[in-house]
Amino acid sequence: MKLTLKTNRLILRPFEMSDAEAMFNNWSSDSEVTKYLTWNTHTSLEQTKKIINLWVLEYEKPERINLAIVLKETNELIGGIDVVGYIDNVPVIGYVLSRKYWNKGIMSEACKQLIDYLFSNGYESIRIDAMKENIGSNKVIQKCGGIFVSEFVDYFKQKNMEVTINQYIIKK
Repeated sequence: MKLTLKTNRLILRPFEMSDAEAMFNNWSSDSEVTKYLTWNTHTSLEQTKKIINLWVLEYEKPERINLAIVLKETNELIGGIDVVGYIDNVPVIGYVLSRKYWNKGIMSEACKQLIDYLFSNGYESIRIDAMKENIGSNKVIQKCGGIFVSEFVDYFKQKNMEVTINQYIIKK
């Protein structure tokens, strides 16, 4: 689904192929950013182009929401937020943000906007998971109304590692 949302500081819009270089430079090649993600750090611009190409094709699916986070003031692409899937008809949100913009309230702002959108479209609850060690992400989820539900061990296939995940639910 192609969707655009706006906040005071941000535009949340569909990714475009022209975003590849900014995505690669701002977060997909940064091992500090990707260490808590399910996928590995990109080592080439070509990897980033391939993933954006997949995302662009997925916009044909009505349930697929995947948004680039762009600063209104500078039009800079600084992150992404999406519905990574649905579990028992509950949307699961995932996100990533350029390290340069951590601790500025940007991800909380983007996340709240997507949560409001999902609630306005009939969803009663939303799930967000974060690695236990990812203190920043756990704080974002709590700021957005996330209530801790459980802790579980998951296997990140691409990274060939087991991780402890904190699961949160946000209720309407």
